Amino acid sequence: MSEYINNREMRQNAIKEIIKKLHEGKSVEEVKKLFEEAFHGVSASEISAAETALISEGLPVEEVQKLCDVHAAVFKGSIEEIHHPSDPTLIPGHPLNVLVKENEKIAQIVEDDIRPYLPLTRMSGKEAFSKVKEGVNQLKDLSVHYGKKENLLFPYMEKYGITAPPKVMWGVDDEIRGQVKETAEMLHRAGELNEALVQKIEKLLDKIIEMIFKEENIMVPMLLEQLTQEEWKTIADESKEIGFIIDRVPQWNPAAEDKNKEKTEKKEEAGLIKLPSGEFKVEELTAMLNALPFDITFVNKDDVVKYFSEGKERTFPRTKAIIGRNVSNCHPPASVHIVEQIVEDFKTGSKDQEDFWIQMAGKYILIRYYAVRSHEGEYLGVLEVTQDIKPIQEITGEKRLISE
Repeated sequence: MSEYINNREMRQNAIKEIIKKLHEGKSVEEVKKLFEEAFHGVSASEISAAETALISEGLPVEEVQKLCDVHAAVFKGSIEEIHHPSDPTLIPGHPLNVLVKENEKIAQIVEDDIRPYLPLTRMSGKEAFSKVKEGVNQLKDLSVHYGKKENLLFPYMEKYGITAPPKVMWGVDDEIRGQVKETAEMLHRAGELNEALVQKIEKLLDKIIEMIFKEENIMVPMLLEQLTQEEWKTIADESKEIGFIIDRVPQWNPAAEDKNKEKTEKKEEAGLIKLPSGEFKVEELTAMLNALPFDITFVNKDDVVKYFSEGKERTFPRTKAIIGRNVSNCHPPASVHIVEQIVEDFKTGSKDQEDFWIQMAGKYILIRYYAVRSHEGEYLGVLEVTQDIKPIQEITGEKRLISE
């Protein structure tokens, strides 16, 4: 047993050393040679452990993120064998089947709808430009695909102690989103393809294809090692909250059903929730909170997400997978420091409220954070309230209860 532990530690240390050498400027070929000499094979979980160790030792997530494309290429040959045809990726409607099908669509857009038209000599400029512009616009659907990964899969990875890969991958997702948006805007302004624009698009396409590899050959094996069928079922059911980029996704109904869970839920619904100024049945309270014209999310004093409302029109996607998740892990690396500062200000008492407002998809979104405190002033958590205030801004005149 001690020999196994020692070997595992040596392998993890070797992986850490390889990533550090890449960071120091070693070439991919040099690192590949070192890798082949040190390993006969490596599991996805060991890659995760190495990344987590690097981050815990002080290497910023952004630094690991910069190495992500390179070390994925280095490890590719060894981890491909982890992914077997017997995986649930073949089960219609299973979240991993959906992930693979969506990746196939993304790859098709990249390889069939964009890349063939990038060489400037292939066809007339206007035709090529039109094809490329249309293809890049299709890539905006990536946000839906990445949203399911970040809001449904990452929480379970964190639950099982796999913390570094989600942070690194989320950072790359945001880079890709930003580059898709920037490229679409550049195409709109340019009116035709040029060499600099073609090179920028090629780099974007390479990054997208590399992310497909990372999802299917690094992330998926990690999830398969840990998640239960019940957890996969929860992910499948909640995927509809975020949406799909493919058509006709079938309903996945695994044979095993958790009858005990169903009985527990029915028992809880029958009870009463008593408050200082009244009481509710669970059904009443749930319906009332969901009827509010805004979204609310509560994070407790330990920075753990405990509740969110489920109104008909959601501003941002929320899935039950985030319940129990640390609030810092619910935000991309680029903005997590702002969230952490708000929480810290609430805890110290230097602030009780913080507001932000953004324009998004024709809406004017007001995001408000409130410190939740007891009567004695003890910090209990944070309440986030999100609302589209555009309809409110458009109100004019008066409308009274009694018609005049």
